[in-house]
Amino acid sequence: MRAHNQHEADERLARYTYSMIRQIAPQFFTTNIPRTVAYYKDKLGFECLGTWQDPPVYAIVARDQHAIHFRCAAPPTANPDKYADELLDAYLHVEDADALYAEYAAKDLPTCHGTRESLW
Repeated sequence: MRAHNQHEADERLARYTYSMIRQIAPQFFTTNIPRTVAYYKDKLGFECLGTWQDPPVYAIVARDQHAIHFRCAAPPTANPDKYADELLDAYLHVEDADALYAEYAAKDLPTCHGTRESLW
């Protein structure tokens, strides 16, 4: 069964269109654009590509040709029907996860856990 599903996935990945999507950038909400941009620049090694309006309400940061967009928004209200870990996130596929982890550990960045393998 797994081989069949993998074959279908491979076929879907092999189909391209003339207007191929090259990149998708996540958009995260923040309550403070300047503080968020500073954290991504100073701690995570991103470059700020731009901010919009004064005070800023939107920003784009990038690292290794991949961008993250931020939009200023009010804090979310608590929802008892959601799990505590049901937050917005993005998966990063990196060449050397151990090296990236070491880079961030050298800056004493907090982590939930170290590097780990997953099925996805």
